[in-house]
Amino acid sequence: MTQHQTGRTSMSRRMALSVVALLASLAVLVSASSALATEHHPKGDYAQFNQCPLSNSATNFCLFAQTESGEFIVGKKTVPIKNTITLQGGIHLVLNEEAEVVGTEFIGAENGVTLSDPGQSVPGGLAGLVNCYEISNFFLRAACEVIFENKVTGVTATTQLAGPASSIGINLQNLVGGTETALSLPVKVKLDNPLFGSSCYIGSNAAPIPLPLTTGTTSPPLPNKPIKGKVGTVEFKDEFALTIIKENSLVNNSFAAPGAEGCGGIFSFLIDPLVNAKLGVPAAAGHNTAILNGTLKDADAGAVKASE
Repeated sequence: MTQHQTGRTSMSRRMALSVVALLASLAVLVSASSALATEHHPKGDYAQFNQCPLSNSATNFCLFAQTESGEFIVGKKTVPIKNTITLQGGIHLVLNEEAEVVGTEFIGAENGVTLSDPGQSVPGGLAGLVNCYEISNFFLRAACEVIFENKVTGVTATTQLAGPASSIGINLQNLVGGTETALSLPVKVKLDNPLFGSSCYIGSNAAPIPLPLTTGTTSPPLPNKPIKGKVGTVEFKDEFALTIIKENSLVNNSFAAPGAEGCGGIFSFLIDPLVNAKLGVPAAAGHNTAILNGTLKDADAGAVKASE
């Protein structure tokens, strides 16, 4: 065999070994990904906890909460909650050296969908937010009419988590006791309409709308007046491993809301001011309200695993 042929054979072997090594690496990665994406199938009373982060050893409790009614008042616009909003994930108990609970940490849902809102209809739709006739400049008004004066009128408001799941704060003792903050959510609200584009938001990850919710009584600045939440009806099952709180009401009316940004794509410089004027935003604390009514379920992570 010539030296040239020997070199080609050696190169072929090295290429074959490289392919084998690559395939082995891919197999390891696929295996690791499958392990990370472990599915859980709790049964019976624990079935709704199927996205509890049981793969995370820090998870002590599973949480599944649904807001079934209520409303958001932002500035001058009231948006009723008619489509169920779901919050799910896990809770880690933070202990001190004496094994006393000194705090909690929220862990996101197994599938990454910690807060899900299918969207709520904004009363008045597009016509209630954008009125081209309010623009004094003739050419800008004409451009607005061409783009926005049509039959695509529906607008939805979708509440999204503005930050990682760990930014959620929860205190079950406050929730049941009706004192102080029970649930704190940093959120942003996406306004959807085909003509708004994909970046029309009130609030952002950098500047979220803070919602410190309580089942007790609020102390808002004027002109808002105190409103009262409700603990609801508490039921214990499976030797206290499962807690179900029905007819629960979490409220807050002391948060501030920023103005909308990014509405209308390249026309946002024109549309943002119109939307903000109709909504009455930015709106200082004392001009906004959140009322979330629904059901909350809290379960021991061990009991959820045992039900699978």
